[in-house]
Amino acid sequence: MSTPQTTQPTQQTQADWWRQAVVYQIYPRSFADSNGDGVGDLPGIISRVPYLVALGIDAVWLSPFYPSALADGGYDVDDYRNVDPRLGTLEDFDQLVAALHAENIKLIVDIVPNHTSNRHEWFVEALEAAKGHPARDRYIFRDGPEGAPDQPPSDWDSVFGGSAWAQTDDGQWYLHMFAAEQPDLNWEHPEVRADFLETLKFWSDRGVDGFRVDVAHALVKDLTEPFPSKATLPRQSESNGKHPLWDQDGVHEIYRDWRKLLNTYDPPKSAVAEAFVPAARRARYASADGLGQAFNFDLLQADFEYEKFRQVIEENLAFAEANGSSSTWVFSNHDVVRHATRYGLPKNPKGGWQDGKDWLLSNGTEPTVDVALGLRRARAATLLMLALPGSAYLYQGEELGLQEVGELPAANLQDPAYFRSKGAEKGRDGCRVPIPWTVGGLSFGFGTGGSHLLQPKWFGAYSVEAQQDDAESTLSLYRKALAVRRGLRTGSSLTWVNDTENVLHFIRTGGWQCVTNFGAAPVELPDAAVVLSSGPLEGEKLPSDTTAWLI
Repeated sequence: MSTPQTTQPTQQTQADWWRQAVVYQIYPRSFADSNGDGVGDLPGIISRVPYLVALGIDAVWLSPFYPSALADGGYDVDDYRNVDPRLGTLEDFDQLVAALHAENIKLIVDIVPNHTSNRHEWFVEALEAAKGHPARDRYIFRDGPEGAPDQPPSDWDSVFGGSAWAQTDDGQWYLHMFAAEQPDLNWEHPEVRADFLETLKFWSDRGVDGFRVDVAHALVKDLTEPFPSKATLPRQSESNGKHPLWDQDGVHEIYRDWRKLLNTYDPPKSAVAEAFVPAARRARYASADGLGQAFNFDLLQADFEYEKFRQVIEENLAFAEANGSSSTWVFSNHDVVRHATRYGLPKNPKGGWQDGKDWLLSNGTEPTVDVALGLRRARAATLLMLALPGSAYLYQGEELGLQEVGELPAANLQDPAYFRSKGAEKGRDGCRVPIPWTVGGLSFGFGTGGSHLLQPKWFGAYSVEAQQDDAESTLSLYRKALAVRRGLRTGSSLTWVNDTENVLHFIRTGGWQCVTNFGAAPVELPDAAVVLSSGPLEGEKLPSDTTAWLI
Protein backbone atom coordinates (compact mmCIF):
# COMPACT_ATOMS: atom_id res chain seq x y z
CA MET A 1 0.00 0.00 0.00
CA SER A 2 1.17 3.51 -0.77
CA THR A 3 1.00 6.56 1.45
CA PRO A 4 -2.09 8.77 1.46
CA GLN A 5 -2.37 10.99 -1.60
CA THR A 6 -4.38 13.90 -0.21
CA THR A 7 -4.79 16.02 2.86
CA GLN A 8 -5.08 14.38 6.23
CA PRO A 9 -8.54 13.73 7.67
CA THR A 10 -10.23 16.80 9.06
CA GLN A 11 -13.47 17.40 10.89
CA GLN A 12 -16.00 18.84 8.44
CA THR A 13 -17.72 21.94 9.76
CA GLN A 14 -20.71 23.98 8.68
CA ALA A 15 -18.32 26.45 7.03
CA ASP A 16 -16.77 23.84 4.74
CA TRP A 17 -19.85 21.78 3.90
CA TRP A 18 -18.90 22.07 0.23
CA ARG A 19 -15.65 20.12 0.57
CA GLN A 20 -17.30 16.69 0.20
CA ALA A 21 -20.81 17.64 -0.87
CA VAL A 22 -22.88 15.90 -3.53
CA VAL A 23 -24.22 18.71 -5.70
CA TYR A 24 -27.08 18.14 -8.15
CA GLN A 25 -27.20 20.45 -11.17
CA ILE A 26 -30.65 21.57 -12.27
CA TYR A 27 -31.07 23.12 -15.71
CA PRO A 28 -34.32 24.89 -14.74
CA ARG A 29 -35.96 25.03 -18.15
CA SER A 30 -35.71 21.25 -18.45
CA PHE A 31 -36.42 19.93 -14.96
CA ALA A 32 -40.12 20.36 -14.14
CA ASP A 33 -42.84 22.50 -15.75
CA SER A 34 -45.59 23.64 -13.35
CA ASN A 35 -47.86 25.50 -15.79
CA GLY A 36 -47.78 23.39 -18.95
CA ASP A 37 -46.08 25.94 -21.20
CA GLY A 38 -43.31 23.51 -22.13
CA VAL A 39 -40.63 25.29 -20.12
CA GLY A 40 -39.47 24.25 -16.67
CA ASP A 41 -39.78 26.77 -13.86
CA LEU A 42 -39.09 27.47 -10.19
CA PRO A 43 -42.49 26.25 -8.92
CA GLY A 44 -41.80 23.02 -10.83
CA ILE A 45 -38.51 22.60 -8.96
CA ILE A 46 -40.26 23.28 -5.64
CA SER A 47 -42.76 20.53 -6.43
CA ARG A 48 -39.89 18.08 -6.90
CA VAL A 49 -38.01 18.86 -3.68
CA PRO A 50 -39.26 15.55 -2.15
CA TYR A 51 -37.56 13.77 -5.06
CA LEU A 52 -34.30 15.57 -4.30
CA VAL A 53 -34.60 14.64 -0.64
CA ALA A 54 -35.15 10.98 -1.52
CA LEU A 55 -32.16 11.08 -3.85
CA GLY A 56 -29.94 12.15 -0.96
CA ILE A 57 -28.06 15.16 -2.33
CA ASP A 58 -26.38 17.87 -0.23
CA ALA A 59 -26.90 20.84 -2.55
CA VAL A 60 -28.57 22.03 -5.74
CA TRP A 61 -26.67 23.99 -8.38
CA LEU A 62 -29.25 26.04 -10.26
CA SER A 63 -28.26 27.02 -13.79
CA PRO A 64 -29.28 30.55 -14.90
CA PHE A 65 -32.86 31.52 -14.11
CA TYR A 66 -32.47 35.23 -14.85
CA PRO A 67 -34.43 37.23 -17.46
CA SER A 68 -33.00 36.25 -20.82
CA ALA A 69 -33.80 36.05 -24.52
CA LEU A 70 -32.26 32.54 -24.42
CA ALA A 71 -29.70 33.24 -27.10
CA ASP A 72 -27.48 30.87 -25.08
CA GLY A 73 -29.79 28.91 -22.83
CA GLY A 74 -30.03 31.64 -20.20
CA TYR A 75 -26.32 32.48 -20.12
CA ASP A 76 -27.22 35.74 -21.87
CA VAL A 77 -28.44 37.65 -18.82
CA ASP A 78 -30.68 40.72 -19.07
CA ASP A 79 -30.92 41.40 -15.33
CA TYR A 80 -28.68 39.75 -12.74
CA ARG A 81 -30.97 40.50 -9.82
CA ASN A 82 -34.29 39.14 -11.01
CA VAL A 83 -36.06 35.97 -12.19
CA ASP A 84 -37.18 35.34 -15.76
CA PRO A 85 -40.98 35.76 -15.64
CA ARG A 86 -41.35 32.54 -17.65
CA LEU A 87 -39.64 30.74 -14.74
CA GLY A 88 -41.31 32.51 -11.84
CA THR A 89 -40.78 35.44 -9.51
CA LEU A 90 -38.43 36.51 -6.75
CA GLU A 91 -41.07 35.25 -4.31
CA ASP A 92 -40.89 31.84 -6.00
CA PHE A 93 -37.12 31.95 -5.62
CA ASP A 94 -37.46 32.69 -1.92
CA GLN A 95 -39.86 29.77 -1.57
CA LEU A 96 -37.38 27.49 -3.32
CA VAL A 97 -34.60 28.54 -0.92
CA ALA A 98 -36.90 27.92 2.04
CA ALA A 99 -38.05 24.53 0.73
CA LEU A 100 -34.48 23.35 0.18
CA HIS A 101 -33.18 24.69 3.46
CA ALA A 102 -36.04 23.03 5.32
CA GLU A 103 -34.58 19.73 4.08
CA ASN A 104 -30.98 20.75 4.82
CA ILE A 105 -30.17 21.12 1.12
CA LYS A 106 -27.93 24.03 0.12
CA LEU A 107 -28.43 26.18 -2.98
CA ILE A 108 -25.69 27.26 -5.38
CA VAL A 109 -26.62 29.63 -8.21
CA ASP A 110 -24.90 30.40 -11.49
CA ILE A 111 -23.27 33.80 -11.88
CA VAL A 112 -22.26 34.89 -15.41
CA PRO A 113 -19.67 37.67 -15.12
CA ASN A 114 -17.84 37.61 -18.45
CA HIS A 115 -20.68 39.06 -20.47
CA THR A 116 -24.21 40.39 -20.23
CA SER A 117 -26.94 39.96 -22.80
CA ASN A 118 -27.40 42.55 -25.53
CA ARG A 119 -30.69 43.44 -23.82
CA HIS A 120 -29.03 44.42 -20.53
CA GLU A 121 -29.71 48.05 -19.64
CA TRP A 122 -26.01 48.87 -19.79
CA PHE A 123 -25.63 47.58 -23.33
CA VAL A 124 -28.83 49.25 -24.49
CA GLU A 125 -27.45 52.51 -23.09
CA ALA A 126 -24.12 51.90 -24.81
CA LEU A 127 -25.75 51.41 -28.21
CA GLU A 128 -27.88 54.53 -27.78
CA ALA A 129 -24.79 56.59 -26.87
CA ALA A 130 -22.42 58.06 -29.40
CA LYS A 131 -18.96 56.71 -30.05
CA GLY A 132 -16.63 57.69 -27.24
CA HIS A 133 -19.41 58.05 -24.69
CA PRO A 134 -18.55 56.70 -21.20
CA ALA A 135 -21.51 54.29 -21.41
CA ARG A 136 -19.49 52.24 -23.89
CA ASP A 137 -16.58 51.89 -21.51
CA ARG A 138 -18.36 49.13 -19.55
CA TYR A 139 -17.95 46.93 -22.63
CA ILE A 140 -15.16 46.47 -25.17
CA PHE A 141 -15.82 48.70 -28.18
CA ARG A 142 -13.23 49.33 -30.87
CA ASP A 143 -13.05 50.84 -34.32
CA GLY A 144 -12.10 48.73 -37.31
CA PRO A 145 -8.53 48.88 -38.66
CA GLU A 146 -7.35 52.17 -40.09
CA GLY A 147 -8.39 52.32 -43.71
CA ALA A 148 -10.74 49.34 -43.33
CA PRO A 149 -13.40 50.39 -40.79
CA ASP A 150 -15.84 47.73 -42.02
CA GLN A 151 -13.42 44.99 -41.05
CA PRO A 152 -13.34 43.70 -37.44
CA PRO A 153 -10.51 44.92 -35.21
CA SER A 154 -8.94 41.44 -35.23
CA ASP A 155 -9.49 38.03 -36.82
CA TRP A 156 -10.32 36.34 -33.50
CA ASP A 157 -13.01 33.68 -33.50
CA SER A 158 -15.75 33.37 -30.91
CA VAL A 159 -16.12 30.13 -28.97
CA PHE A 160 -19.39 29.48 -30.82
CA GLY A 161 -17.88 30.05 -34.25
CA GLY A 162 -17.61 33.10 -36.49
CA SER A 163 -15.98 36.40 -35.63
CA ALA A 164 -15.58 37.46 -32.02
CA TRP A 165 -16.57 40.99 -33.06
CA ALA A 166 -19.99 42.36 -34.03
CA GLN A 167 -20.53 45.71 -35.73
CA THR A 168 -22.96 48.34 -34.47
CA ASP A 169 -25.06 50.66 -36.59
CA ASP A 170 -22.56 53.49 -36.16
CA GLY A 171 -19.70 51.35 -37.42
CA GLN A 172 -17.93 50.48 -34.17
CA TRP A 173 -17.33 46.88 -33.15
CA TYR A 174 -17.84 45.16 -29.79
CA LEU A 175 -16.13 42.02 -28.52
CA HIS A 176 -18.15 38.88 -27.78
CA MET A 177 -16.21 35.73 -27.02
CA PHE A 178 -19.45 33.75 -27.21
CA ALA A 179 -22.65 34.67 -29.09
CA ALA A 180 -23.13 38.13 -30.56
CA GLU A 181 -25.99 38.52 -28.08
CA GLN A 182 -23.41 38.20 -25.27
CA PRO A 183 -21.18 41.31 -25.32
CA ASP A 184 -18.10 40.96 -23.13
CA LEU A 185 -17.81 43.27 -20.15
CA ASN A 186 -14.80 45.46 -19.49
CA TRP A 187 -13.60 44.32 -16.08
CA GLU A 188 -11.16 47.21 -15.86
CA HIS A 189 -14.20 49.44 -15.31
CA PRO A 190 -14.89 50.13 -11.60
CA GLU A 191 -18.68 50.15 -12.13
CA VAL A 192 -18.55 46.60 -13.47
CA ARG A 193 -16.62 45.39 -10.44
CA ALA A 194 -18.87 47.21 -8.01
CA ASP A 195 -22.08 46.01 -9.64
CA PHE A 196 -21.16 42.35 -9.44
CA LEU A 197 -20.33 42.70 -5.78
CA GLU A 198 -23.85 44.08 -5.36
CA THR A 199 -25.23 41.07 -7.25
CA LEU A 200 -23.35 38.63 -5.02
CA LYS A 201 -24.67 40.45 -1.96
CA PHE A 202 -28.24 40.50 -3.35
CA TRP A 203 -28.45 36.71 -3.71
CA SER A 204 -26.42 35.99 -0.57
CA ASP A 205 -28.86 38.09 1.44
CA ARG A 206 -31.72 36.01 -0.02
CA GLY A 207 -30.16 32.87 1.42
CA VAL A 208 -28.05 31.50 -1.43
CA ASP A 209 -25.26 29.30 -0.07
CA GLY A 210 -22.80 29.58 -2.94
CA PHE A 211 -22.04 30.56 -6.51
CA ARG A 212 -20.88 28.71 -9.60
CA VAL A 213 -18.84 31.18 -11.66
CA ASP A 214 -19.27 30.79 -15.42
CA VAL A 215 -16.07 31.00 -17.55
CA ALA A 216 -14.22 32.34 -14.54
CA HIS A 217 -10.94 32.49 -16.46
CA ALA A 218 -12.16 34.98 -19.09
CA LEU A 219 -12.90 38.22 -17.26
CA VAL A 220 -9.57 40.03 -17.53
CA LYS A 221 -8.13 40.59 -21.01
CA ASP A 222 -4.96 42.14 -22.40
CA LEU A 223 -6.28 44.34 -25.20
CA THR A 224 -3.04 46.09 -26.01
CA GLU A 225 -3.03 47.12 -29.65
CA PRO A 226 -2.10 46.11 -32.25
CA PHE A 227 -4.02 42.91 -31.62
CA PRO A 228 -2.18 39.67 -32.38
CA SER A 229 -3.64 37.49 -35.12
CA LYS A 230 -5.40 34.30 -34.11
CA ALA A 231 -2.59 32.34 -35.73
CA THR A 232 -0.12 33.80 -33.25
CA LEU A 233 -2.27 33.40 -30.15
CA PRO A 234 -0.90 30.85 -27.70
CA ARG A 235 -2.99 27.75 -27.24
CA GLN A 236 -5.48 28.17 -24.43
CA SER A 237 -4.69 24.68 -23.14
CA GLU A 238 -1.07 25.74 -22.62
CA SER A 239 -1.89 29.02 -20.95
CA ASN A 240 0.66 30.46 -18.56
CA GLY A 241 -1.17 33.72 -18.01
CA LYS A 242 0.08 35.16 -21.28
CA HIS A 243 -2.96 34.50 -23.47
CA PRO A 244 -4.62 37.90 -24.07
CA LEU A 245 -8.15 36.54 -23.66
CA TRP A 246 -7.99 33.67 -21.17
CA ASP A 247 -6.58 33.04 -17.70
CA GLN A 248 -4.91 36.40 -17.18
CA ASP A 249 -3.31 36.67 -13.74
CA GLY A 250 -5.25 39.87 -13.07
CA VAL A 251 -8.49 37.93 -12.72
CA HIS A 252 -7.48 36.81 -9.24
CA GLU A 253 -7.64 40.37 -7.91
CA ILE A 254 -11.36 40.28 -8.75
CA TYR A 255 -11.90 37.02 -6.91
CA ARG A 256 -10.00 38.23 -3.86
CA ASP A 257 -12.56 41.01 -3.61
CA TRP A 258 -15.38 38.52 -4.04
CA ARG A 259 -13.96 36.29 -1.33
CA LYS A 260 -13.76 39.21 1.10
CA LEU A 261 -17.47 39.82 0.57
CA LEU A 262 -18.44 36.14 0.74
CA ASN A 263 -16.51 35.76 3.98
CA THR A 264 -18.60 38.42 5.69
CA TYR A 265 -21.39 35.85 5.94
CA ASP A 266 -21.60 33.18 8.63
CA PRO A 267 -20.95 30.60 7.39
CA PRO A 268 -19.01 32.05 4.44
CA LYS A 269 -20.62 31.61 1.05
CA SER A 270 -18.97 29.00 -1.16
CA ALA A 271 -17.90 29.51 -4.77
CA VAL A 272 -16.64 27.23 -7.51
CA ALA A 273 -14.93 28.35 -10.69
CA GLU A 274 -15.60 27.04 -14.15
CA ALA A 275 -12.06 27.61 -15.38
CA PHE A 276 -10.82 25.76 -18.45
CA VAL A 277 -7.16 26.02 -17.56
CA PRO A 278 -4.33 23.52 -17.04
CA ALA A 279 -4.50 21.75 -13.71
CA ALA A 280 -1.45 23.61 -12.40
CA ARG A 281 -3.19 26.95 -13.08
CA ARG A 282 -6.45 25.83 -11.47
CA ALA A 283 -5.08 26.10 -7.94
CA ARG A 284 -5.27 29.90 -7.80
CA TYR A 285 -8.99 29.87 -8.59
CA ALA A 286 -9.50 27.38 -5.78
CA SER A 287 -7.35 29.17 -3.24
CA ALA A 288 -8.63 30.23 0.17
CA ASP A 289 -8.39 33.92 -0.78
CA GLY A 290 -10.04 33.23 -4.14
CA LEU A 291 -13.20 31.36 -5.00
CA GLY A 292 -12.25 28.36 -2.83
CA GLN A 293 -12.95 25.60 -5.33
CA ALA A 294 -12.64 25.03 -9.08
CA PHE A 295 -14.15 22.47 -11.38
CA ASN A 296 -11.94 19.57 -12.34
CA PHE A 297 -13.07 18.40 -15.79
CA ASP A 298 -10.23 15.92 -16.22
CA LEU A 299 -12.33 12.82 -15.46
CA LEU A 300 -15.10 14.13 -17.70
CA GLN A 301 -12.54 14.38 -20.51
CA ALA A 302 -11.19 10.86 -19.98
CA ASP A 303 -12.28 7.63 -21.59
CA PHE A 304 -13.19 4.75 -19.29
CA GLU A 305 -9.62 3.45 -18.89
CA TYR A 306 -7.64 2.43 -15.81
CA GLU A 307 -4.43 4.35 -16.51
CA LYS A 308 -6.19 7.61 -17.37
CA PHE A 309 -8.51 7.48 -14.36
CA ARG A 310 -5.63 6.67 -12.00
CA GLN A 311 -3.51 9.52 -13.38
CA VAL A 312 -6.32 12.08 -13.18
CA ILE A 313 -7.27 11.13 -9.63
CA GLU A 314 -3.69 11.19 -8.33
CA GLU A 315 -2.89 14.54 -9.96
CA ASN A 316 -6.03 16.29 -8.80
CA LEU A 317 -5.87 15.04 -5.24
CA ALA A 318 -2.29 16.31 -5.10
CA PHE A 319 -3.36 19.72 -6.40
CA ALA A 320 -6.18 19.87 -3.87
CA GLU A 321 -3.76 19.08 -1.05
CA ALA A 322 -1.32 21.71 -2.26
CA ASN A 323 -3.86 24.54 -2.33
CA GLY A 324 -5.87 23.50 0.72
CA SER A 325 -9.09 23.11 -1.25
CA SER A 326 -10.96 19.95 -2.20
CA SER A 327 -11.20 18.44 -5.64
CA THR A 328 -14.38 18.32 -7.68
CA TRP A 329 -15.49 15.35 -9.75
CA VAL A 330 -17.95 15.44 -12.62
CA PHE A 331 -18.88 13.29 -15.62
CA SER A 332 -21.88 15.08 -17.13
CA ASN A 333 -23.31 18.59 -17.24
CA HIS A 334 -25.34 20.90 -19.49
CA ASP A 335 -22.45 21.34 -21.95
CA VAL A 336 -21.39 17.78 -22.84
CA VAL A 337 -22.77 14.52 -24.19
CA ARG A 338 -24.05 12.43 -21.28
CA HIS A 339 -21.46 9.97 -20.01
CA ALA A 340 -23.79 6.96 -20.28
CA THR A 341 -23.70 7.57 -24.04
CA ARG A 342 -20.02 8.51 -24.35
CA TYR A 343 -18.94 5.30 -22.63
CA GLY A 344 -20.99 3.27 -25.12
CA LEU A 345 -19.19 4.70 -28.15
CA PRO A 346 -15.98 3.27 -29.60
CA LYS A 347 -12.73 5.13 -29.07
CA ASN A 348 -12.33 8.40 -30.93
CA PRO A 349 -10.57 7.57 -34.24
CA LYS A 350 -9.18 11.13 -34.35
CA GLY A 351 -7.43 10.62 -31.02
CA GLY A 352 -8.21 12.29 -27.73
CA TRP A 353 -11.22 11.51 -25.58
CA GLN A 354 -14.54 10.39 -26.97
CA ASP A 355 -16.64 13.55 -26.68
CA GLY A 356 -19.49 12.22 -28.84
CA LYS A 357 -19.59 15.28 -31.12
CA ASP A 358 -19.18 13.33 -34.35
CA TRP A 359 -21.90 10.95 -33.21
CA LEU A 360 -24.17 13.95 -32.63
CA LEU A 361 -23.52 15.21 -36.16
CA SER A 362 -24.85 11.89 -37.49
CA ASN A 363 -28.05 12.54 -35.51
CA GLY A 364 -27.09 9.76 -33.14
CA THR A 365 -26.76 7.03 -35.76
CA GLU A 366 -23.03 6.51 -36.42
CA PRO A 367 -21.31 4.79 -34.80
CA THR A 368 -23.89 2.71 -32.98
CA VAL A 369 -23.99 3.26 -29.23
CA ASP A 370 -23.62 0.14 -27.11
CA VAL A 371 -26.26 1.29 -24.65
CA ALA A 372 -25.79 -1.58 -22.21
CA LEU A 373 -22.01 -1.12 -22.10
CA GLY A 374 -22.32 2.64 -21.73
CA LEU A 375 -24.73 2.34 -18.83
CA ARG A 376 -22.67 -0.35 -17.09
CA ARG A 377 -19.55 1.81 -17.30
CA ALA A 378 -21.43 4.95 -16.26
CA ARG A 379 -22.72 3.21 -13.15
CA ALA A 380 -19.22 1.93 -12.33
CA ALA A 381 -17.63 5.33 -12.92
CA THR A 382 -20.19 7.13 -10.78
CA LEU A 383 -19.76 4.74 -7.86
CA LEU A 384 -16.00 5.25 -8.12
CA MET A 385 -16.43 9.04 -8.20
CA LEU A 386 -18.69 9.05 -5.16
CA ALA A 387 -16.02 7.21 -3.16
CA LEU A 388 -13.32 9.82 -3.88
CA PRO A 389 -12.39 12.60 -1.46
CA GLY A 390 -13.86 15.89 -2.61
CA SER A 391 -17.22 17.02 -3.91
CA ALA A 392 -19.25 15.25 -6.59
CA TYR A 393 -21.33 17.15 -9.14
CA LEU A 394 -24.24 15.27 -10.69
CA TYR A 395 -26.30 16.44 -13.66
CA GLN A 396 -30.07 16.06 -13.71
CA GLY A 397 -31.10 12.80 -15.35
CA GLU A 398 -27.82 10.97 -14.89
CA GLU A 399 -29.34 9.25 -11.85
CA LEU A 400 -31.78 7.71 -14.35
CA GLY A 401 -28.96 6.45 -16.58
CA LEU A 402 -30.37 8.80 -19.19
CA GLN A 403 -28.86 8.60 -22.65
CA GLU A 404 -28.05 11.62 -24.81
CA VAL A 405 -30.78 12.57 -27.29
CA GLY A 406 -28.91 12.50 -30.58
CA GLU A 407 -31.90 12.57 -32.91
CA LEU A 408 -33.15 16.11 -32.34
CA PRO A 409 -34.32 17.62 -35.66
CA ALA A 410 -32.61 20.79 -36.88
CA ALA A 411 -35.86 22.74 -36.59
CA ASN A 412 -35.95 22.10 -32.84
CA LEU A 413 -32.34 23.03 -32.06
CA GLN A 414 -31.68 26.06 -29.83
CA ASP A 415 -27.94 26.10 -29.14
CA PRO A 416 -26.08 29.04 -30.75
CA ALA A 417 -23.11 26.73 -31.33
CA TYR A 418 -25.16 24.98 -34.03
CA PHE A 419 -26.18 28.17 -35.81
CA ARG A 420 -22.90 30.09 -35.56
CA SER A 421 -20.92 27.05 -36.73
CA LYS A 422 -23.40 26.66 -39.64
CA GLY A 423 -24.09 23.09 -38.60
CA ALA A 424 -20.46 22.05 -38.15
CA GLU A 425 -21.41 21.33 -34.54
CA LYS A 426 -24.75 19.89 -33.42
CA GLY A 427 -24.56 21.76 -30.11
CA ARG A 428 -25.58 20.92 -26.56
CA ASP A 429 -29.34 20.56 -26.82
CA GLY A 430 -29.22 16.75 -26.59
CA CYS A 431 -28.25 16.83 -22.92
CA ARG A 432 -30.76 19.61 -22.16
CA VAL A 433 -33.91 17.74 -23.21
CA PRO A 434 -36.44 17.81 -20.32
CA ILE A 435 -36.06 14.74 -18.12
CA PRO A 436 -38.80 12.06 -17.94
CA TRP A 437 -40.80 11.62 -14.76
CA THR A 438 -43.51 9.20 -15.91
CA VAL A 439 -43.68 6.28 -18.33
CA GLY A 440 -46.22 8.04 -20.55
CA GLY A 441 -47.90 11.36 -21.08
CA LEU A 442 -47.40 14.24 -23.49
CA SER A 443 -44.04 15.14 -21.96
CA PHE A 444 -43.41 12.10 -19.72
CA GLY A 445 -44.54 13.99 -16.63
CA PHE A 446 -42.32 17.02 -17.24
CA GLY A 447 -45.52 19.08 -17.43
CA THR A 448 -49.10 18.93 -18.63
CA GLY A 449 -48.14 20.20 -22.08
CA GLY A 450 -45.24 19.44 -24.39
CA SER A 451 -41.56 20.24 -23.89
CA HIS A 452 -39.42 22.96 -25.44
CA LEU A 453 -36.96 20.33 -26.69
CA LEU A 454 -38.48 17.17 -28.16
CA GLN A 455 -38.32 14.06 -26.02
CA PRO A 456 -37.86 10.73 -27.85
CA LYS A 457 -40.29 7.83 -27.52
CA TRP A 458 -37.74 5.75 -25.62
CA PHE A 459 -37.64 8.25 -22.74
CA GLY A 460 -40.44 6.55 -20.80
CA ALA A 461 -38.31 3.50 -20.03
CA TYR A 462 -35.79 5.79 -18.26
CA SER A 463 -38.41 7.69 -16.25
CA VAL A 464 -38.52 8.04 -12.49
CA GLU A 465 -41.80 6.13 -12.48
CA ALA A 466 -40.26 3.20 -14.36
CA GLN A 467 -37.31 2.96 -11.96
CA GLN A 468 -38.43 4.04 -8.51
CA ASP A 469 -39.67 0.61 -7.37
CA ASP A 470 -36.95 -1.39 -9.14
CA ALA A 471 -34.21 -2.24 -6.66
CA GLU A 472 -31.71 -2.80 -9.49
CA SER A 473 -32.43 0.41 -11.40
CA THR A 474 -29.90 3.18 -11.83
CA LEU A 475 -32.08 5.49 -9.76
CA SER A 476 -32.02 2.97 -6.91
CA LEU A 477 -28.25 2.66 -7.23
CA TYR A 478 -27.81 6.42 -6.87
CA ARG A 479 -30.13 6.58 -3.88
CA LYS A 480 -28.34 3.72 -2.15
CA ALA A 481 -24.91 5.12 -2.98
CA LEU A 482 -25.66 8.58 -1.65
CA ALA A 483 -27.16 7.15 1.55
CA VAL A 484 -24.17 4.86 2.14
CA ARG A 485 -21.71 7.62 1.22
CA ARG A 486 -23.25 9.93 3.81
CA GLY A 487 -22.59 7.33 6.49
CA LEU A 488 -19.06 6.52 5.33
CA ARG A 489 -17.90 10.00 4.37
CA THR A 490 -14.82 10.80 6.38
CA GLY A 491 -11.54 12.69 6.06
CA SER A 492 -9.94 13.70 2.80
CA SER A 493 -7.20 11.07 2.48
CA LEU A 494 -7.01 7.77 0.64
CA THR A 495 -4.51 4.95 0.33
CA TRP A 496 -3.91 3.15 -2.96
CA VAL A 497 -3.81 -0.64 -3.07
CA ASN A 498 -1.86 -1.90 -6.08
CA ASP A 499 -2.66 -5.58 -6.42
CA THR A 500 -4.03 -6.29 -9.89
CA GLU A 501 -3.51 -4.75 -13.31
CA ASN A 502 -6.49 -2.68 -14.56
CA VAL A 503 -8.05 -2.68 -11.09
CA LEU A 504 -8.34 0.68 -9.35
CA HIS A 505 -8.46 0.00 -5.61
CA PHE A 506 -8.19 2.46 -2.75
CA ILE A 507 -9.09 2.68 0.94
CA ARG A 508 -10.59 5.69 2.69
CA THR A 509 -10.17 6.44 6.39
CA GLY A 510 -12.22 4.04 8.49
CA GLY A 511 -11.75 1.05 6.19
CA TRP A 512 -14.06 2.07 3.32
CA GLN A 513 -12.70 0.38 0.19
CA CYS A 514 -13.55 1.07 -3.44
CA VAL A 515 -12.59 -1.36 -6.20
CA THR A 516 -13.22 -0.79 -9.94
CA ASN A 517 -12.46 -3.41 -12.56
CA PHE A 518 -11.42 -1.80 -15.86
CA GLY A 519 -10.17 -5.12 -17.25
CA ALA A 520 -11.91 -7.70 -19.40
CA ALA A 521 -11.92 -10.58 -16.91
CA PRO A 522 -13.51 -10.84 -13.44
CA VAL A 523 -11.15 -10.29 -10.49
CA GLU A 524 -11.08 -11.49 -6.90
CA LEU A 525 -12.45 -9.06 -4.35
CA PRO A 526 -10.69 -8.28 -1.05
CA ASP A 527 -11.71 -10.18 2.04
CA ALA A 528 -14.25 -7.62 3.23
CA ALA A 529 -18.00 -7.14 3.26
CA VAL A 530 -19.49 -5.78 0.03
CA VAL A 531 -21.91 -2.97 0.91
CA LEU A 532 -22.75 -1.88 -2.64
CA SER A 533 -21.83 -2.68 -6.23
CA SER A 534 -22.64 -0.99 -9.52
CA GLY A 535 -23.73 -4.31 -11.04
CA PRO A 536 -24.17 -7.98 -10.12
CA LEU A 537 -21.13 -9.83 -8.83
CA GLU A 538 -19.97 -13.18 -10.21
CA GLY A 539 -19.82 -15.19 -7.01
CA GLU A 540 -16.89 -13.70 -5.06
CA LYS A 541 -15.52 -11.92 -8.14
CA LEU A 542 -15.95 -8.39 -9.51
CA PRO A 543 -16.94 -8.43 -13.21
CA SER A 544 -15.55 -6.15 -15.90
CA ASP A 545 -16.76 -2.53 -15.89
CA THR A 546 -18.04 -2.79 -12.32
CA THR A 547 -17.29 -1.00 -9.05
CA ALA A 548 -17.82 -2.32 -5.53
CA TRP A 549 -17.69 -0.67 -2.12
CA LEU A 550 -16.48 -2.79 0.78
CA ILE A 551 -15.87 -2.39 4.49
